[in-house]
Amino acid sequence: MSEATATDLSQIPASDPPGDAARAAQFLERPALVTNKRSMHWITERVSGIVESPAPLWWWLSVLLSGSIAGFGFLCIAYQISTGVGVWGLNHPVGWAWDITNFVFWIGIGHAGTLISAILFLTRQKWRTSINRAAEAMTIFAVICAGIFPGIHVGRIWMAWFLAPIPNPNWIWPNFKSPLLWDVFAVSTYFTVSLLFWYTGLVPDLATLRDRAKNKIAKFAYGLFALGWRGGNRQWRHYEMVYLILAGISTPLVLSVHTVVSFDFATSVIPGWHTTIFPPYFVAGAIFGGFAMVLTLMIPARAIFGLHDMITQKHIDNMCKIILLTGTIVGYAYLMEFFIAWYGGNPYELSIFIKRATGDYAWYYWTMISCNVLAPQFFWSRKLRGNIFVVFAVCMAVNAGMWFERFVIIVTSISQDFLPGAWQLFHATWVDVMTFVGTIGLFLFLFLIFIRFLPMIAMSEVKGVLPEADPHHGHDSQQGVPGVTAKSEVHA
Repeated sequence: MSEATATDLSQIPASDPPGDAARAAQFLERPALVTNKRSMHWITERVSGIVESPAPLWWWLSVLLSGSIAGFGFLCIAYQISTGVGVWGLNHPVGWAWDITNFVFWIGIGHAGTLISAILFLTRQKWRTSINRAAEAMTIFAVICAGIFPGIHVGRIWMAWFLAPIPNPNWIWPNFKSPLLWDVFAVSTYFTVSLLFWYTGLVPDLATLRDRAKNKIAKFAYGLFALGWRGGNRQWRHYEMVYLILAGISTPLVLSVHTVVSFDFATSVIPGWHTTIFPPYFVAGAIFGGFAMVLTLMIPARAIFGLHDMITQKHIDNMCKIILLTGTIVGYAYLMEFFIAWYGGNPYELSIFIKRATGDYAWYYWTMISCNVLAPQFFWSRKLRGNIFVVFAVCMAVNAGMWFERFVIIVTSISQDFLPGAWQLFHATWVDVMTFVGTIGLFLFLFLIFIRFLPMIAMSEVKGVLPEADPHHGHDSQQGVPGVTAKSEVHA
């Protein structure tokens, strides 16, 4: 229980009827993070049961569909490699289009996982425990999808290894002053740390699945990756220390990775890109789109697997508030871009922003504004935040809007260069479209595999927020106030 709550309850006169004190305590108590007074055993049975029960028909159909889409996307990649980037709609001056748009989009999707895992962990936000596992997995899969595009964008994919600063017989080294090389370091570091963070959190739950497994192959596989976990005090002490260190390392990565990605544009001299607002603007947009994707995945999973007692309305409400906050920041950034273009007095800069809103790509721009600025405003209403269908619709709009944002930033800025004779519009080909659709299929395919073979909720962490996990559970924390116990502390 917080100090403010304790102070408020201490003001209740001792002469008041016990019922009044109990009602006051109930009013001031925070909502439970696991509802319906579920036990630790129930959590183990519910989460492990998803993995242990036979795969339902819908799962097989979804895996088949998403795998087929991903396979067709890889066929498009093979066709592009064998034929050349001319199968895309790239032209002069639009040398970056759907490929880099998709790269930035997927990198942004992966930000919510690390934010939920690391930053909320360091700030002791216990409501993260029910959603951090799936968000971390989403981060890994999104970065995998993002990593595809820089490799195939170079055209000669067999030369992509020159992006890495490794010794070679030709003495050809990357340009260390280029933000494109910074991307290589930032994204690879982000992926490595996120993978380690995700796997570290899995270890106690893998041991639970190992001990429950009836199949010898499953028992061996879970036992191998559980690293001999037995749950002793010494192991828990080391585990918590490693988890804390990884959370500390991951926190600056949340800010640095998309900041470095924004340098791909901000360090250039192209009107529409050459602005200092890009780093915070990109980070806020990444968190904005990432949380929308978390809700897009978790709302159906919550309904299908009956996880309402662990992924409660409080979790959804908190994520909606974060989407509203970051969406407002993104809207402010859109407004500031126009203001800076006008106030800076650069006619080239101003013309780019005017043409974004009124030119050939105007419908892209206004779709972006509608999805990213207007749609999240529904979340000002607590009633609408409590409506699952409204929340899901807004999150889908945000997912689409964030893709349109990256397209607007990239294509509209370079389709009209300094030389009017070089102006040309970009039109996507079927290869552009299906390559992106293929990565969506790959993302969903990997997520479906994850929820089938690994616990999608961190059982050990959720158990830690139950009332019985508190050593003072059942003892009065306020002498003289009947019905007020220390259980409120674990719901903070």
